[in-house]
Amino acid sequence: MRFQAPKGTRDILPAEMYRWHKARRLFSDVCHMYGYEEISIPTFEDTNLFQRGVGDTTDVVQKEMYTFEDKGGRSITLRPEGTAGVCRSYIENGMGSLPGPVRLYYDITAFRYEKMAKGRFREFHQLGLEAFGSDLPEMDVEVISIINVFFKRAGLKKISLRINSIGCPNCRGAYNELLKEHFRPHVSTMCEDCQNRFEKNPLRMIDCKIDGEKDVVKNAPRLMDHLCEDCRAHFESVKEGLSSLGIEYKVDPNIVRGLDYYTKTVFEFVSENVGTQGTICGGGRYNGLVESLGGADAPGIGFAMGVERFLMEIEAQGVDFDKPDYVKIYLAGMSDEAKRFVTRKCYELRLAGIGCEQDLMGRSFRAQMKYAGKSGIPYMAVIGDDELSSGEVKVKCMEDGTETPVKFEDLTDFLAGK
Repeated sequence: MRFQAPKGTRDILPAEMYRWHKARRLFSDVCHMYGYEEISIPTFEDTNLFQRGVGDTTDVVQKEMYTFEDKGGRSITLRPEGTAGVCRSYIENGMGSLPGPVRLYYDITAFRYEKMAKGRFREFHQLGLEAFGSDLPEMDVEVISIINVFFKRAGLKKISLRINSIGCPNCRGAYNELLKEHFRPHVSTMCEDCQNRFEKNPLRMIDCKIDGEKDVVKNAPRLMDHLCEDCRAHFESVKEGLSSLGIEYKVDPNIVRGLDYYTKTVFEFVSENVGTQGTICGGGRYNGLVESLGGADAPGIGFAMGVERFLMEIEAQGVDFDKPDYVKIYLAGMSDEAKRFVTRKCYELRLAGIGCEQDLMGRSFRAQMKYAGKSGIPYMAVIGDDELSSGEVKVKCMEDGTETPVKFEDLTDFLAGK
């Protein structure tokens, strides 16, 4: 029987792994510059955490979660996103007592049973962050600016920021009633999801994947026109803060995000490239989430970005992530004694932090030369009995063919400077 990776998953092969490492290191570096610290959370959690945190009216909870009963009879779910788990950890570990804002970032795999599409997988990877404790609009601006800095340092262009405010429970309650009155005469003609959301969460009807382009949805009242004074002032301050940093944005009243916990500011970074158009990163504020999960009331804001989607955009825009030279030199031994010397010298170089390779396949000299040329290793040295006697070897630069005589005792310093 021949096995294959399960549908919706993929192998990340060595030839592309360096790009993943680059993205992760760059994201980590930017987060550290802003004072964020990394957190690691479990791959699976109590199912109730996601039902309560993400929202039982969302597609994620209703259709996409990988849920199973463990051997102890507990309902367990593979995490479909990172925010709920980070909030649970924030509460459980008493982080509310730390000086605020508490800034956390993460690098996770997540799981959703979704329809397959370009850049969309059922096991996928997310880079994200959460900040707890501050309700100031300056916190929103900081979080959005982190993504902007990350994209700029990665070399991405043609990425637009779209923002919206979906208000707080106070103004959204009255708005939901307006939506119900608007949709009531048409709800019987709408999809099953919209009919289910009509009573529980009519706001989600606006971004319906099936009925979203219908006139009844396009002509629905906009929450932006019904914000309370506090939410309106908060959103105006966010816009002013972004403008003061020179971060361009577009107000998009159709952004409501697909998870129930969002309040006030929501945002998306969207590709403008033909062929890769779509959301690369999204997030927003969730001021009631911590309290709904059993913690003391604490405002929060965060975002998540699919690594697959980000790297697809990197490739589409022709951004070149330089592949690092982990292996600096290939050492070829010509005799049995020289091969034993090469083994010792490779070990010595590796102890000094210099990557090197030697033949472990019994290749001929010609085959070793061919292998070294194709592998992309920048330097090569051939060691035979004459080199052992003289204590010196010619190090060949594979790019231009130049050779430099180097004493064995100086080889480490020579390569360290390259």
